This record gives sequence, C-alpha cells and structure tokens, in this order.
Amino acid sequence: MDIYSDDRIVLTLDAGGTNFVFSAIQRGQAITKEYTLPSNGHDLDLCIQTMKEGFEKVLQDLRADPVAISFAFPGPADYINGIIGDLMNLPGFRGGVPLAGILEAYFQLPVFINNDGDLYAYGEALGGILPEINRKLDRSGNPKRYRNLVGLTLGTGFGGGIVSDNQLFRGDNSLAAEVWIFSNRKDPAVNSEELVSTRAVQRDYARLAGISFPNTLMPKDIADIATGKKEGVKEAAKEAFRSMGRALGDTIANLQTLIDSIVVIGGGITGAASLYMPSVMEELNSHFRQTSGEKIPRLVQKVFNLDDHAASKEFFKDKSVEIIVKESGKKLYYNPEPHLAIATSRIGASRAIALGAYAIALS
Repeated sequence: MDIYSDDRIVLTLDAGGTNFVFSAIQRGQAITKEYTLPSNGHDLDLCIQTMKEGFEKVLQDLRADPVAISFAFPGPADYINGIIGDLMNLPGFRGGVPLAGILEAYFQLPVFINNDGDLYAYGEALGGILPEINRKLDRSGNPKRYRNLVGLTLGTGFGGGIVSDNQLFRGDNSLAAEVWIFSNRKDPAVNSEELVSTRAVQRDYARLAGISFPNTLMPKDIADIATGKKEGVKEAAKEAFRSMGRALGDTIANLQTLIDSIVVIGGGITGAASLYMPSVMEELNSHFRQTSGEKIPRLVQKVFNLDDHAASKEFFKDKSVEIIVKESGKKLYYNPEPHLAIATSRIGASRAIALGAYAIALS
C-alpha cells in the first residue's frame, strides 16, 4: 500500500491528556489546518462533545467526503472493539466506553482507534524509516530488504509497537509491545519506564547533582547542561542520559533478539540522542558470561547506528557472498554476518502516528 498516492481522506486526532489536535490526511499529508481543543478528559460527556466539535471543524474545511476517522489514544484499551477505559490521564473513560461506536453512530463513518505506540511503528514502517532504508539498500545495489520494525517512543512515557510484513502486530488483547512494563537488568526492581522516560532523566540528574526532585528541569534543560549550553552539574547531566541509554539498550537488545528487526526511536527525548545513543550501542555490543567463563555476544546480529555516518555507510554495503547450487545452477546470496539497524526517526513521532492512523484506516 502506497500511502502517499491514495486519494482517500481520513479524519485524524492526536489525543493527549491535555489537548486534542484534529486534522485530515490525504496522500499521506495533512490537508487542513489543525484545530486544538482542550481534551476535558475528566468529564466523559464533555470530552466526547469536544471530539464531535473538533471533527466537525475539520469537516467544514474539506472539499470531499472522508472515508473514515482514525486516531491514537494513549495507553491500554480494547482497541479492536474501540472500547476505551481506565486511562490515567483521561479519567472520564474509566469503566469502559465504546468510543468508536459512539463516533460511528454520530458521523456515519467507520472509526479506528489504536495505541499511539502501535500507530507510531506503523507509520514508520509504511511511510518512514523502513521504506527509506530499503530505498537506500536498492540504490546501493544491496539485495537485502527489511520487512520488520519495532518503533519506540521516548517521552513522558515509554511506548512501542511492532510491524511485520506491513501488518501491525496487536496481540490477542491489543496489548502487544507494552514495552513500558518490561523488566530491565539495570534495575530489576522497577519497570523499564522508570528508567527510560522524562522522569528517569530528571530523577537521575537531581540525585547526581544533589538537588531536589521533582523540579522544573526538563530533559532539554539537562541536555543543555550536559553540552555546556546551560549552567549546572555537567557530569551529572551526562550520566543521567548515559544511565537512560544503558536501560534503553537492554530493552532494545531483548526486542531485537525476539523480533529480529529494524528499531526506530521517536519522541521528545530524541533531541538528546547524541548523549544516550553511545550507551545504547555499548549495551547492544556487550557480552554475556557463561558459567564456563566464556563470553558470548549479547546479540547474534550486528547492529548499526544509522545516526552515525560511518556506521550507516557500513550498514548499506553489500557483503553477501554468491553461492551456486551445483545441482541446478541457481545463484543464491548469503550474508554470513546478519545485520540490523537502529535509528532516530526522520519524520518525527507526531507525523509517524498520523501516518499510522491514516494507513490503518485505508487498509
């Protein structure tokens, strides 16, 4: 499916705990202005009325009829049946609300609701990093093509999604890729989101710098301290990002072992990728020690950081070996060293989520 050549129009919504942002997409591009309204997530009736009002504003801007409504909601829900419930940042939905059915009855359009991490991964797989990698492989004369992707979002929370062969993997309860609740060998007593998120960087910097927590410093501020652009404890800021990188690397190593895929990272903290990615790569290139004392690599595959120019150049090289089947004369191409890649999103999390919502509706 080529989402950049499809003429169908889909209404979309970026649903946050504070604001809802409404727009419409055609051919993979926003075609209306964005309308931002307060989410009113504390009051169910007011929240649903806000959704109706936001979509109606977008409809007034369109010159053709939309075919669907499609958007992301943050957190676990029964997305297959369009039922939202028990979201911490939208308390009005607790107990289970058939949101898709309510909006379908009002607008007389099919409604698709999905997890934001899932849609982020889907957008990157169909219109972001995955097709970009495969285009570059083609231009490099490399026959390898990648079909699987894990998308991770770093921000207030830690989210994820899995796509295989252009299909979003949801799981039996719409709960696949809930990476925020993974365990982590860096601190097995807490879930991974406590180590890979805005608060993780804030908390670690405060502890290392000897200041109170919580405070008003955001990861951007701490990154500026680490790079000398802002006053503060520079080494504490650097270590806060290194610590997050080590924990993120552990999660990514487990995902690449299980899924064997490209990994793309998006979200607000990616602006500080240069501060945490070295620790991520250190973890991916680390070793286990067997009881015999022998060391074995953490991963079977070799992982390349596409944000690093030299590593990216190496990744796209064709290192396959030609093997001929004597019995038939058929030529096969074999790479004795399996490769994977990790990259920061080129299109950004918001755009990837919107593309994912668009693609879900079209498919």
